[in-house]
Amino acid sequence: MARRRKKLIPTTLLDLEIERVSHDGRGISHQNGKTLFVEGALPGEKVKAKYIDTHSKYDEVAAIEIIEPSADRVTPPCEHADMCGGCSLQHMDPKMQIALKQDVLLEQFRHFGGISAESLQEPMTGPDTGYRRKARLGVRYVTKRDEVLVGFREKHSSFLTAIHHCEVLDPRVGRLIPDLRELARDLTVYNQLPQIEVAMGDEQVALVIRHMAPLTEDDLAKLRAFGESHNLAVYLQPKGPNTVHLLYPEGGVERLSYALPEFGVELKFHPMDFTQVNADINKKMLSRAIEWLDLSENDRVLDLFCGLGNFTIPLATKAGQVVGVEGDETMVVRGKENATHNKLDNVRFYAANLQADFTKESWASEGFSKILIDPPRSGALDVVQYLPAFGAEKIVYVSCNPATLARDSGVLVEQGYKLVKAGVMDMFPHTTHVESIALFEKS
Repeated sequence: MARRRKKLIPTTLLDLEIERVSHDGRGISHQNGKTLFVEGALPGEKVKAKYIDTHSKYDEVAAIEIIEPSADRVTPPCEHADMCGGCSLQHMDPKMQIALKQDVLLEQFRHFGGISAESLQEPMTGPDTGYRRKARLGVRYVTKRDEVLVGFREKHSSFLTAIHHCEVLDPRVGRLIPDLRELARDLTVYNQLPQIEVAMGDEQVALVIRHMAPLTEDDLAKLRAFGESHNLAVYLQPKGPNTVHLLYPEGGVERLSYALPEFGVELKFHPMDFTQVNADINKKMLSRAIEWLDLSENDRVLDLFCGLGNFTIPLATKAGQVVGVEGDETMVVRGKENATHNKLDNVRFYAANLQADFTKESWASEGFSKILIDPPRSGALDVVQYLPAFGAEKIVYVSCNPATLARDSGVLVEQGYKLVKAGVMDMFPHTTHVESIALFEKS
């Protein structure tokens, strides 16, 4: 079998003028009839760039020198921004980041059936540093330097960036990177630690240490001491996710928590559970969703893809009856725990296959006056076709992918709903992730 030849990347440097910006935040330029996507460049700039990759119809390049900067260019808040692949828009003014995300949302709505939001809402924003409460940090031993790196991958590389702090992570972990590096190198399995998951509640931070080889008693003692000295909960993961268990504090409860003061509730979660990474935006998102649904004690509300009850529990403080439905049995258990913890008796959680017809399920028999849906990136095409059967007056759709939101919106509009309001939520500042929320009302 013939070996596949390695692609030859041109070494020529390019002098480019940036015409506009793409949906993923890269500058766009043209040369010799070919489109160039320019990482790290903004509209109106003149830059010198190097090739990253070539394709038949376009090339990918990266700006290495800004000859004439844009007024929208800012100094990145993190000194590692040029190298680290954790976030890609730190060179762009936050206001421009939001404008870009709004343009992406509107473009997707126009693309799917010519839908347009009659009232594009003010973007939902919050702190753009220190916001991230959940992350997976890579760990790698570098033999040549005899040191362990902890952080995110470099841009265009499988190597880890040698960072000393992370401005995007909550400071309780973002400033702990050097200590984590030292801890990892001090363990006997320093070269068999692929990752550290971090999860943060309001009061406590948890580390989940993935280790590919058994830990010694000395290793365990060092991990306990680290947890105690930094006020951290330390979990171990020797194999798959179901092997995660608490090491320190011994006898502790395997739960973190966050409060939602506006609704007088507190949500508890396991460090491996899905939770929103941005606590400030999460609170604003909940307020907006519940305001748009305009709830009363006469409402029976359906919350699809409910998870551990992030929406369901607050909804239950405003509506008469709430039903949360989730495909993951573990999350259903967690939702029930949170209902009990908050002493709510008007909420029920059920597991169901949301890719199949769920309208005949027992919990669906009485119909719903309001619906909230918060699907994964793949959207809810299999779900929205069934929603009209419930006769709901209002539907709030929370999305982490504007393309699938717009696609599913087209289906709802065809089925007699009207898109009334929509807006972006800056859940992930300095990244190209676009979170959004939309309100539909029965025509």
